[in-house]
Parts: sequence; structure tokens; C-alpha cells
Amino acid sequence: MKTDKIFERLKKILGFNKESAYVNEHLREANVRSTVYISAVLIAVEIWMLIRYTLKYVITGMCETIWVFFNYTYPYWILLSAGLFVFIYCLLFLTGRINKAKKYSNTIIMLFGLLCLYFGISTSLSDFSRGRMVTCFLTMALYVACLLIWKPYTILLMQPAIAALFIHIIKNYAFNKQGELVVMNEGDQINYITYFISLTMVAMSIYYQRYSEAKQSESLEIAAITDEETGAPNMYRFSQQAKEVLENSDVSKYIYLFFNIKNFATYSDRYGYMGGIELLKKMSGLIKEVFKDEPYARESRDHFVVLTKVEGHENRISEIRNRFLELIKGEVYLDVKAGTYRPKNAEADPRLEINNAHYAVGLIENHDEQYIKEYDEKIDKDYHLRQYVLNNIDKAVKEGYIQVYYQPVVWSTDGELCGCEALARWIDPEVGFLSPGTFIPVLEESRQIHKLDKCIYETVCRKIRECLDNNLPVFPISLNFSRLDFELMDAVGELESLVTKYNVPRDYIHVEVTESSISQDVEKLQQSMKLLHEKGYSIWLDDFGSGYSSLNVLKDYDFDLLKIDMVFLKNFSAQNKNAQMIIKSILDLAKELNMMTLSEGVETKDAVDFLQKAGCGRLQGYYYGKPMTYDEILAKIKDGSFHLSKKFI
Repeated sequence: MKTDKIFERLKKILGFNKESAYVNEHLREANVRSTVYISAVLIAVEIWMLIRYTLKYVITGMCETIWVFFNYTYPYWILLSAGLFVFIYCLLFLTGRINKAKKYSNTIIMLFGLLCLYFGISTSLSDFSRGRMVTCFLTMALYVACLLIWKPYTILLMQPAIAALFIHIIKNYAFNKQGELVVMNEGDQINYITYFISLTMVAMSIYYQRYSEAKQSESLEIAAITDEETGAPNMYRFSQQAKEVLENSDVSKYIYLFFNIKNFATYSDRYGYMGGIELLKKMSGLIKEVFKDEPYARESRDHFVVLTKVEGHENRISEIRNRFLELIKGEVYLDVKAGTYRPKNAEADPRLEINNAHYAVGLIENHDEQYIKEYDEKIDKDYHLRQYVLNNIDKAVKEGYIQVYYQPVVWSTDGELCGCEALARWIDPEVGFLSPGTFIPVLEESRQIHKLDKCIYETVCRKIRECLDNNLPVFPISLNFSRLDFELMDAVGELESLVTKYNVPRDYIHVEVTESSISQDVEKLQQSMKLLHEKGYSIWLDDFGSGYSSLNVLKDYDFDLLKIDMVFLKNFSAQNKNAQMIIKSILDLAKELNMMTLSEGVETKDAVDFLQKAGCGRLQGYYYGKPMTYDEILAKIKDGSFHLSKKFI
């Protein structure tokens, strides 16, 4: 084992170890940058030498013809041409304009280095023969050894070989004008050998420094594209890879996948932070294995994304899910769900495209039987409508796009109008009529419902004041208050402010509190209801029977009226004895608790007859009228369709 470590260490020192493509590319670019400087210096030197020879031989007349001048200077022309070629090539390389020719860079630089060495040897051989120094050769050797990056084993082989070759040439081919061989003294040989040994050490030092920089840069690059906790690629890397794939392929053959581990937070709470991370690592490993060589990443928390081919993608999703469930046997609350989205073009940002798949998986989060959902045209329409609601609720309130419709409430005994429920309608100049079933859930989820409700309250108060001032028929209006109204604003204070502002008698305002809003913050709601009673408002319990805590609600709160949810009258028939018995029991219970009653969802004569007989006080539903504008209500009162009751309580 120790021998193996020594051997591996030696391989690394000598440069025999295999490096990553990133490190090799980093060293290649460093080599090219060095060559830019070398070639620039050589170009400047050769131009200066040619100018010098021009002044010396042409102007003074020492060269009778251009041909003679070229015969003296052709080595400089060759080196100048080679320098210009390499300089231009390296600049194009660094600016990314010759991607296909990048692979030839090492070969071109090596040939350029050999040409420089040849020039240095030939020039210095001539200089040595005349008793001059061999500076040109030493300079060229310095350029090749120190400014270009060579593997250590190459340096150890190359530098002694160059030194031996040069000394051999000097000893055997350095003749003076008399044809005598010029002898290199022993001291000079020692100096040259020392020079090359030093040059070898400097060249190896440069290599190790640049190699270290490359490894450090690689580490930073990996950190920048890798998820720290799981080791999976991050979204930055995913975006790069996905764009590259789509730009070079048929987009219609690919699909984005968004994986969500359901109830991961519960698992993490149970097994701790590190236990959760280990599970995420296993999930990452499964995805990497099943979607081999395809772009994937950890998006955030327990979310992973993949770009894969459309063909067979559902089978691969099923494989991921099945293998994951095998990993976590016993943790029955965990599951894997996937949303999918087909990209439309290669130019779109993958990080934005994947949001569509994320949205799709959110639609099946609470559906145990479904684990794949594709983002289709219907979902796209709903999604953009949702975004429109979120982005335009403030404008809709300000510009008056939110309108109030009123659904009639009548006495069961005589059918006379005794009030209406205020319901919101959004009539938008851009998208047209928006159904309450579209915008109300969105506003509730985004915690903006109070903006809508406050607008309704003010519109109703203003309308009542307008009718009172103009001696028009006025009747009580019931306003819906949700749990979020009490949480996001001072609901009682806002109502009181509007009632005071418009001087509306409190008898004309009924407060409807939905049963579902009572499930949280009991103490705060009880205080609010007590204050409403003290101010003189009638408080109704809306949607009774729609939840699971109805009897507790009756026990803990003081309501004036119980409003039976329409679910009891859905598909009502005289043969449905169970429904009749339940409704009759609720009405009897309300009577025992000294509460008035109202049943909504009344649509048939059979339902009316039953509720009258059972003793329900008020009725509301399509049988008496759909939600309509206040002016339509007034018109029906005027033409006799509605008879306004003289009593409202």
C-alpha cells in the first residue's frame, strides 16, 4: 500500500497522472496566452532587426540588389512570418473564433518552439564562430522552456537533450573564417550546463504553479455548478446543459421533469438534518443512474429537475418512484411525484421553463393516487389567469372592476324579500368576466382576500346610503367574513369605519362568518364576535355542515342565525329520507339554541315545500333568483317579481 502511494506521488510529480478536461483546457489556454507574449516580442525583435539590416545594407549600398538583401535576412523573414501567424492564431483562440481549430494549438505552439530553437542554434553557432556570446540560443531556450507549459517529464527529457545537442553542434560545427574548429572552453561548458539545470528547475516550478492554479480554478468551478449538500449539479449548471442540448437537438423530442418528495419535511423532522440530506443524496443517485448522461440538478429543498427525451419518460418516472419507495420501506407517508413540461423552443430560459413543471406537480400534491401531471394548455391558461389575478387585484379594486352582485333571501312562509347576500364579481376590460371560483381561491392562497372583501364592504355601504338618500327600497345585506379577514386586517374596525363613514344603520348589515374560519385562533374570533354583537350587528354562521367541527362551533360561539350549507340540498328529492332527517334535526337544534335559520342552495319546489314544513325561516337559491345587480333587484321589486317584506328580523 505504501509503495502504491509512493508510485502515485511520483506519477503526479512527473506529470504522468491523468487530469480532467477542465485542467487540461486551463493549461492549454495558459500556454496560448504565453505564446501571445512570446510571439509579440519576437515580432517586435524581427521587425527591429530587419530595419537595422535595411539601414546597414540597403541605404549604404552594401547590397546591390533586393535578392542579395533577402539572402542576408531570410531567417528573420521566416521567424517574423511564423510569429505573425502564431500571434493571430492565439488571439483568435482566446476570443473563441476558432473553436474547431483549438485542438491544434499544442501542435502549432510546439512547431513554433522548434523553429525558435533552430533559429537560436543557427544564429548562436554563427556568433560563436566569430567569438561572440550565444545569447540568441539561450534566449530562445528560455522562451521555449519557461513561457510555454511542459509536463515535468517532458522538461526533464527536453532540456538535457537541447543542451547536449547545442554543445555537440558547437563542438563539431563552429568553424572560424580560417576554417578552424573553435573550441569551447571547459568553464563555458560548465556555465551552460548550470544554466540548463537552472532553466529546468524554473520550467518545472512554472508548471507546478500553473497546475496548482488550474486545480484551484477547477475546484471553484465545480463549487459554482454543484449543489453543496447532495453533490448533484445545481440549477446554474442544469441551465447551461439544457440549453446546449436543446440548441443542438429537436426540441419537440425533449421534456422537462420536476420531482418532488412528498412529506420530506416530516422525514427530516424525524431523522434530523443529516438524515434528510442522506435521503436527498440517495434520490440524487437514483436520478443520475436512471437518467444517465442527461441534464439533471437539485432545484431546491427536496426538488430535483431533469431534461430527458419524451419517449419513455413516464416509464423512467415510474422507475424512480418505485426504486425510491423500495429505499424507504416503512416510511409510508413518503412518495415521489413528478410534474412535466414540454419546451416550446431552445431560446427560453430553462429555469423559467421548469417552473411550469413545478406548477403542474403542485396540482397533484394532495392526490395520493396520481404521481405524474403534465403542464398542458388548460393548466397554462389557468396559471396565467392566476398570475393575472395576483398582479391585478389592486388595480381591479381601484378601477372599479370588482362589482357586487346580490342574491335574494326570502321568508319561507310567504316568499317575500327580506335581504340579500353580497357576492363579488370581477368584470375585467381585458379578460372579461372572472368567475368567483377562479379569483377567490387565488386571493385566499396568496393572502390578499381582505383587499377584495374590504372593497365589497365599502361598495355595499355606499349603495345602502345612496338608496336611503334617494328614497329607494333598502333591505339588509349580509357580508362574508373569512378567517383571513380577521387575521390580515382589523375586520371589525374596518366595518365600523365604513358604517360610520356612510351613516348606515347596523340593522342593514349582517355579518356572515364561514364555519371553516372558526377553526383557528378561537380566542381572537370570540373577542371580535363579542364586539360585533355589542355594536349591534347580527352574526350568521355560514356553510353549516360543510366542515367537521359544526357542533363544537355551536357550543363555543354565539350566533344569531344558522345558515345550512347547500350540500344538503344538492340533488334533493322527496325520496331522500336521510337528507330530510338531517336537515330537520339541524333546524330543530337551531330552534332549541334560539337561533334563526336559513337554507341556501334552494333550487326546486320540492325543496321549498319541505323546508317550509320543517320550519326553516329563510330561503336562498336559484329558485328565487341568481346573483344580480342592485338595479336588477330594484327593477324586480318595481315590477312585482319581488315583494319587499316589512320585517327583516
